[in-house]
Amino acid sequence: MTILWVALGGAIGSALRYLVNITVGPAYGSEFPWHTLIINVIGCFVMGAIVSLMALKLNVSNDMRAFLTTGIIGGFTTFSAFSLDFATLVERKAYGFAGAYAMGSVVFSLLAVFAGLWLVRAALA
Repeated sequence: MTILWVALGGAIGSALRYLVNITVGPAYGSEFPWHTLIINVIGCFVMGAIVSLMALKLNVSNDMRAFLTTGIIGGFTTFSAFSLDFATLVERKAYGFAGAYAMGSVVFSLLAVFAGLWLVRAALA
């Protein structure tokens, strides 16, 4: 049943992301990816707030946790999951792992994007 809640939340988060994209893009132009930056920052803020609320104040089921975090926020932005993982490592005082995780995530993700671009372009050329 949890997977259905995650799927529903993902649909909601993805739809919200699309709405921000079509609203912010035309308003601020396409010179800089404001829409993605705004989505990532809002998503990370909401992830931090909702995880804290669920840990300290709210008594919610695992299905509701998955619906809100993995589903809605994850569908809105996966950057929030990265940020939460990084914050968890820092709070555990695993600074070396936190730095390696942040550096590895950024570097390898960017390399993967360029590799995917290159592979498809080469295959279609």
